[in-house]
Amino acid sequence: MRWHNLAGEEVLSILNSSRSGLSEEKARELLQQYGPNELKEKGKTPAIIVFLRQFASPLIYILLIAAVIELAVIHKPTDAAVILAVVTVNSIIGFVQESRAERAMEALKRLTVLRAKVLRQGVVTKISASHLVPGDVILLEAGDKIPADARLIEVANLSVDESILTGESVPVEKFIGVIEGEATVADMGNMVHMGCAVVNGRGVALVTATGMNTEIGKITTQVQEIKPPPTPLQRNVAWLGRYIGVLVLGIIGVLILIGVIKGYSFEEMFTLAVAAAVSAIPEGLPVMVTVVLAIGMRRMAQRHSLIRKLTAVETMGAVTAICSDKTGTLTGGEMTLRQIYLSGRTIEITGAGYRPEGEFLENGQKLDPRKEEGLLLALRICALCNDSTLKSDGDRHQLLGDPTEGALLVAALKAGLDQKTLQEGQPRLAELPFSSEKRYMATLHPCQGGKHGQAVAYVKGSVDRVLAMSRRILENGIAQEMTSEKMAEIEEKNVEMGSKALRVMALAYAECAPAPEQLSHEHLDGNLILVGLVGMIDPPRQEAKRAIADCKRAGIRVMMITGDQKVTAVAIADELGLPPGEAVTGLELTQMSDEELSDRIEGISVFARVEPIQKLRIVNAMKSRGYTVAVTGDGVNDGPALRAADIGIAMGIKGTDVAREASDMVLTDDNFASIVAAVEEGRVIFSNIRRSVFYLLSTNVGELFTWILAVVAGIPLPVVAVQILWINLVTDGVCTIPLGLEPKHRNVLEEPPRRKKAGIVYIGMLWRIVFIALFMSIVTFFVFKWELPRVGLDEARTIAFSMLVAFQWFNALNARSDQQSLFKLGLCSNRLLLGGIGLAILLQAMVIYAPPFQKLFYTVPLDPGDWGVVVLMAGGIFVIEELRKLIVPRIFNRGK
Repeated sequence: MRWHNLAGEEVLSILNSSRSGLSEEKARELLQQYGPNELKEKGKTPAIIVFLRQFASPLIYILLIAAVIELAVIHKPTDAAVILAVVTVNSIIGFVQESRAERAMEALKRLTVLRAKVLRQGVVTKISASHLVPGDVILLEAGDKIPADARLIEVANLSVDESILTGESVPVEKFIGVIEGEATVADMGNMVHMGCAVVNGRGVALVTATGMNTEIGKITTQVQEIKPPPTPLQRNVAWLGRYIGVLVLGIIGVLILIGVIKGYSFEEMFTLAVAAAVSAIPEGLPVMVTVVLAIGMRRMAQRHSLIRKLTAVETMGAVTAICSDKTGTLTGGEMTLRQIYLSGRTIEITGAGYRPEGEFLENGQKLDPRKEEGLLLALRICALCNDSTLKSDGDRHQLLGDPTEGALLVAALKAGLDQKTLQEGQPRLAELPFSSEKRYMATLHPCQGGKHGQAVAYVKGSVDRVLAMSRRILENGIAQEMTSEKMAEIEEKNVEMGSKALRVMALAYAECAPAPEQLSHEHLDGNLILVGLVGMIDPPRQEAKRAIADCKRAGIRVMMITGDQKVTAVAIADELGLPPGEAVTGLELTQMSDEELSDRIEGISVFARVEPIQKLRIVNAMKSRGYTVAVTGDGVNDGPALRAADIGIAMGIKGTDVAREASDMVLTDDNFASIVAAVEEGRVIFSNIRRSVFYLLSTNVGELFTWILAVVAGIPLPVVAVQILWINLVTDGVCTIPLGLEPKHRNVLEEPPRRKKAGIVYIGMLWRIVFIALFMSIVTFFVFKWELPRVGLDEARTIAFSMLVAFQWFNALNARSDQQSLFKLGLCSNRLLLGGIGLAILLQAMVIYAPPFQKLFYTVPLDPGDWGVVVLMAGGIFVIEELRKLIVPRIFNRGK
C-alpha cells in the first residue's frame, strides 16, 4: 500500500482507526493478527553441527582413514592417537572461529527495543513498542526513536534524522500533505520509519507497518537471505585441499601398485598408504593460517581496524574496489559553514565539523570578524535565531540539536561570539518556529543598547522565501532599498553557491517598535532587511582525500554511494579527488537492468539518492566485473550490501549496531584512511601466508619424494608416519608462525592488486617446491642408504629423520624471500624466526635423547659425527638457494 499517496483521513479509514486511536480490545485483536512489533531472528545452526562440519574436508577424511588403518590393521594405537589428536585440534580451532555467532538480528532488536506514547481511546498511554499494531496513533517529540512505520497526520516543526535508512546527512522536514506517484524512502516526507530519530518539533502519526513489514524489517529479511561469498583465502585453501587430496590418492595408488609388483605384504602396503597420506597432507596448514590471521588481526587493531572475521585480514589485501558511503565516512557527518555572502563580498570560513576553530578569509586575506560590523550581525543572527547548543569537553564537541543550526552556531563561536553571553544580553522574547510551510524561523529580542520598548526580529530561512519578504538590504552597515538588480544579484549568488553543493540560507532582521508580545508573520513580511547568505556543507575528511590518493597508487578503485542529492555528491567527489566518471541517481538506477548496470559500472564514480536494495545491486554489478569489493557504511541501510560484499567495513563510532554486526571489519576511528592501512596489512599478510605455505609444502613434497625413492629402490622406509607428524606439526610449526610475521620488504601500496585468479600457490612456487623437495629427498635417500648397512635400521632412520628436520631449519631461512638474499634482508631482521629455529633444535634434541620420546618416535641417540653429517648435508639447501637468488632471482616468479 502506498500510504504516502493517501490523505490522513483515508489512511484512518482503511485501517479502521480514528484520531483518538484504537480501543484496547481492537488493539489486542490486531496484535494477534499481525504479531509483535519485533524483528524475527533467523534460526541458528546447532553448535554440534558447526563442530561436525569442520570434519567435512577431503584431507580430514584421508587422515581419519589413516588413523583407522593404524589402529585396526597395523595395530599401532599410539600412531592412531597422534593422528586423531591432530585432526581434533584442527577441528576445534575451526569450530571456535566459525561459532562466532552472527549477531546482526540481535543488534536490530536492540536498535528497536523502546517504549512508545500511543493514543488508546483518546487517552495517552506509554506501552512497549512491541505491542504497537497498524492503526495505532502514536505521539512523537524531539529525542524520540520512532517505534514503527507510520503516516503523519499532524506536525509542528517536525524534522527527523533518517540517515540510518537513507544516508541523507540533513534531517528531513516532515509534512502531512499527499505525495503523488512513486517515492523513495528518502522522499516520503509525510511518513516516518522505525529506528529513525526525531530531531525537532512534534507530530502525531498513524502506524501503517510493524515488525518485519517495516522498512528496517525488509532490510532484515535481505540480511538474513544474503549468504556471504567465500573469501579469496577460503577459495584458495579449498582449492589447495582438493588438489592435495587428489594428489594423495593418486600417490597412494601408485605406491600400492609398486608394492604389488615388488611383492609387499598386505600390512606393508597399508603402512605405505598411511605414510604417504601423512607425509603429503600439510597438517599444520589450518593452524598456521588461523594463527597468522589472528596475529594479523591484532596488528590491524593497533591501526584502528577491528577485524570481526579472521579471513577478512587477508581479503583486505585482495581488494580492488571500495564502494563507500559518503555521510560520516568520506565526510565527517557534521555540517560546516563554508561561505558568507554580504552584499558583494564573499567571506570564506576555514575549519570543519563542530570544532569551534577556524579563520575568516576574503580574497585569501585573513579578516578580524570583530572589526566587521555586517559580518558580526550575520553571526549574531546565526547564534540567536537558533535552538541548538554545543557541549564541549576538551577536544570533544557534541551538538544537541539540528546539524544545520549547529553549523551556524559553530561559525559564530569561531568569531568569538558566545551563545550564552549573547542570550543574556538579548534574551528571546518570542519566536516563530520553522515549518515546511513557512520555510523560515524568526526570534524576537530586545534591541542592542537596551532601547526601551524596541525589539529586533532575527530571521533565517530559504533564500527565495526570505528574499520575497525583504524590502531592504544591508550594504556597508546601511539599509538600502531592495532593487530588482540587487534581487537578481542575490538570486545569482544563491545559484552559484548551490552549484558548489552548499546548502544556502538567507539571514535577515526586522526592527519592531513597539515590541510585540507575540511575533507574527505580519510583523516580518515586507519589513525584513536582508543581511546576507550563508552556505554550508558536510565537508570531506582531509584524511579521506589522502586515503583516496593512496588507493589510486595501490590500484584500488573508489566509488561513492550516498543517499544525498546528486549535485552534493558530485561536488564532494570532486573535492575528494575521486576519478572522473558518470553520476547516476537511484531513480536512473531503477530503470537499468542488471546487465545494463554491469556494462556501465566501469564508467560510474558516484551513485546518489540510492536505497538499500540498490546498493546491493551495485555491489553485485561490481563483482560481476571481476572486482574484489569492499563496502563501507554506518547505517541500517548499509547492512545488506556489507553482508554481500567480499568484505564489509563498518564505522565503529557513528555506525549502527546493524552495520557493525553485518560487517567483516570495523573502523574504530571512523577514518577512511584506516582502510588503506588495512589494505597494506592485508597484502603483507597474504605474502607471509605464501611464505609459510611454500615452507610447509616443500617439507611435505620432500618427505613424499623420499618415500617414493625408498619404495622404488626396495629399501625400508627412511622415516615412519609418527616422525612425519613430528616434522609437519612441531618442527614446521615453530618456524611457520614466525614466517607469517615476516616484516614487509617493500612498499606494498606501490604495487597493483593481485589478480583474482592468483592463488596462494602459483606455478612458479610449485617449481620452486619441486626444486627444493628433490634436493632434500635425494640427499636424505642416499645418506639413509649409505648409513643403513653401517649402523642398522633404527640409527639410519634416526639420521634420516634428523636430516629432514635439519633441512627445515635451513629452508625456513630460504622461505623468507623467493628473490632476495638472506644477507640483503638482514639475518636478524626476523628475530622470531631465529628463535623458532633455536626452539626446533632443542625439541629435536629432546626427541633424540629423552627416553620417553625415543620410544614414541622410534629414535636412538646420535653421536657428534652423525650430527656433522646431518648439518653439513642439510646446509647445502641454503647454499644452493642463495646461489640461485644471486644468479636467477626471478626464475620462480611465473604466475605470482
